[in-house]
Amino acid sequence: MFLAWHEIKKEKLRYGLVIGVILLIAYLIFILSALAQGLASQNTAGVNSWQSQSVLLSKDANGNLAQSMLTKADLPNDLPAKTDRIGLAQGILKAGDTRQSATYVGLENQAAIRKTIKLTEGRFNQNNQEVVLGDSLKQSGFQLNEKVQMGLSQDQYTVVGFAKDGLYNMAPVVYGSMDDWAAIKGVNSDFVGSGLISQKKLTKKTKNTQILTKSALFNKMPGYSAQNQTFLFMIAFLVVISIVIVAIFLYILTMQKFENLAVLKAQGIPTSYLVMNTLAQTVVILVFSVGLGTALAALTGLAIPKAVPMTFDPVLMTGTAILLVLTGIIGAIIPMRIISKIDPVSVIGG
Repeated sequence: MFLAWHEIKKEKLRYGLVIGVILLIAYLIFILSALAQGLASQNTAGVNSWQSQSVLLSKDANGNLAQSMLTKADLPNDLPAKTDRIGLAQGILKAGDTRQSATYVGLENQAAIRKTIKLTEGRFNQNNQEVVLGDSLKQSGFQLNEKVQMGLSQDQYTVVGFAKDGLYNMAPVVYGSMDDWAAIKGVNSDFVGSGLISQKKLTKKTKNTQILTKSALFNKMPGYSAQNQTFLFMIAFLVVISIVIVAIFLYILTMQKFENLAVLKAQGIPTSYLVMNTLAQTVVILVFSVGLGTALAALTGLAIPKAVPMTFDPVLMTGTAILLVLTGIIGAIIPMRIISKIDPVSVIGG
């Protein structure tokens, strides 16, 4: 370790460039991870806040709860506790000249979901034609006690509160009464809702319905899986690139001091010591550069505007940093093998 640290201090510019490149790659991975998690949260925040485990919806909806419509005959009997009928309607929320795409979520007054929703301002809707908006709609100009219109309904609805994590499939949520859902959706009274949301595991279904887990519901959301897979491939490629860069830099550095290493071996320095020295250098470079990348990403998280959908999870960042260090060590295998095969006689004698 002494030799590794002494060499790094002597060749500050050379190793500084290596650290700088790996730092930028690590920083880019952290930013992409935060962006991927932030966008995923905009799809799933609402459902996660409901603490749901199972969803029952119509088979014809292809797993899209917003497109599902159930009749009374589609509702199973003997449902478990904490199972709520819910109605979704995607449309435009209007207040004066302000327009915003939103998803109306109709709930019954005694719904268990209501107890899981956290308000940031105001109160829950207690009557028909009262709504609670996702708190992101504040930034769009909607205000408490304001009259708004939603979807296909011509009725006026009063904003009585704002809810935390009010997002569904990247659209702000508008919570309201189940009795107002049909008018906003533009359907007749034959339909009683979009589906059933349960905090328990649903097992009973009818002929025209299907049951999905929460994760299966997310994967059926338009664009959700494609978006996550795109970010996953980008991050995976960056990790591979970081391994290649570490390998190239260490290979070049090893070849530049090839004769010096041969002399050290001729003087009796064990091969294991020289190999461990290269490994120690790699670990120091990776820990230092990834640590700086983590700090830079954390500072970015503090400075980034709220409108940018980025979520910096300390647990995820720590896990990613450890993964980068471990995978980066793989890049040291090639130079370590070169060192182990150095023949002092052939190098010095040649």
